[in-house]
Amino acid sequence: MPRKELERVHLRRIRWLIKYAYENSKLYHRKYHEAGVKPDDVRTMDDFVKKVPFVTKDDILAAQAESPPFGGALACEYDDVLHVFQTSGTTGAPLRIPFTHYDTIKYGEDWVYGFWAVGIRPSDSFYFAFGWGMYAGFWSCYWGVRRLGAKVISGGGVSTEDRIRQMQALKPTVLVATPTYALYIAETCRKMGVDPRSLGLKYFYGAGEPGPTALPKLREELESSFGVKAYELYGVAEVGAIAPACPTQIGVHLNESNYHCLVVDPETGELVSEGERGENVVTSFAQLAQPVIKYRTKDVVEWHYSEPCECGRTWVLYKGSVLGRTDYVVKIRGINVYQTAVENIVRSIPGTSPHLEMHIRLDERGMDDMLVRVEADPSVPRDSYKDLSERIAEELRAAIGVRLDVEVVPPGTLPRYELKAKKMFDHRPKERRLPSGV
Repeated sequence: MPRKELERVHLRRIRWLIKYAYENSKLYHRKYHEAGVKPDDVRTMDDFVKKVPFVTKDDILAAQAESPPFGGALACEYDDVLHVFQTSGTTGAPLRIPFTHYDTIKYGEDWVYGFWAVGIRPSDSFYFAFGWGMYAGFWSCYWGVRRLGAKVISGGGVSTEDRIRQMQALKPTVLVATPTYALYIAETCRKMGVDPRSLGLKYFYGAGEPGPTALPKLREELESSFGVKAYELYGVAEVGAIAPACPTQIGVHLNESNYHCLVVDPETGELVSEGERGENVVTSFAQLAQPVIKYRTKDVVEWHYSEPCECGRTWVLYKGSVLGRTDYVVKIRGINVYQTAVENIVRSIPGTSPHLEMHIRLDERGMDDMLVRVEADPSVPRDSYKDLSERIAEELRAAIGVRLDVEVVPPGTLPRYELKAKKMFDHRPKERRLPSGV
């Protein structure tokens, strides 16, 4: 659909959504009242951009705390809630996420757009290397697979070794997992004497952390390990599976059937120009149980929208998917250091493994500093670790503009994760730490 026509559709749906939230959600009624805005005041897209206030995760948490479990954030009857999920709550109270039946259908559809675009069809079978629980991400993928009409194979409740045996026996064609856990599956295969390519997989489709679009070297590792094409979906649990894969693998596309976005300067809140990087601000037409309108995701993206993508889509392209987090940016000696930038550089250096950690700390002057711990590839002899550390540090300095300390450690030293891998560790005093608490 041409961009101008898309914008007209967005405005019509945004106006309806604002009225719905104002009338049904105490959170939005209060926010709009405090901002001096009523639904009828929003007549143009410029009104939406300039008059309607942002909403944050803290706003939803505060509304939920007033009357748990959902409080004033809920915009439907409790009996209409079909599924309940929550975030991990690592920074305090978990954010609870309710879905109506309508929400689950739309959330699942988000995945289907990406499946179909990359060639996945109802004849494919999906293996979920996932423990289920209350994590919304791969539950929504399950809804998508059901919506597609493909086969579901659950890998819940078993060890990595048993998952490999199940895949050997059942021969799925699509592996659903977090990218780092998929690499751990490949690593475990080799320890078992199994060639990961012998599993017969055709696709890897991941989410939950920076993946094969954001990290090209990671894509190479996944594709060469399993003999697959590797894709990712960009999702925000409380918003939706907002941006399915682009088949060109240059980025992900905002599903503009279900979402609208703005990209803003994280400090001023002003719109950034096309092609620039900023914080992704999303409005969902698919989450009606707990609406999200002009929601600040804290995800850093680079948006493109005026020309159709190479794949033919006119939807917003987030080039490189998520490039970082506004709350994961560390300024070291005046230079902004992003997690994904460090990962991309380290992964490109021969002799490194996919496993690394970034430790933020204070140097002897009380200034912010970072230690990067990297597992060596098993082929690297220990007496070469010092040289490899120096090479990584120099490559980081040349690319980022600041020298970071680097420690190379033996294979198997760093922990493995089934869900989102923890890579950022903040050892500074509490008042200096990242807002996310990582």
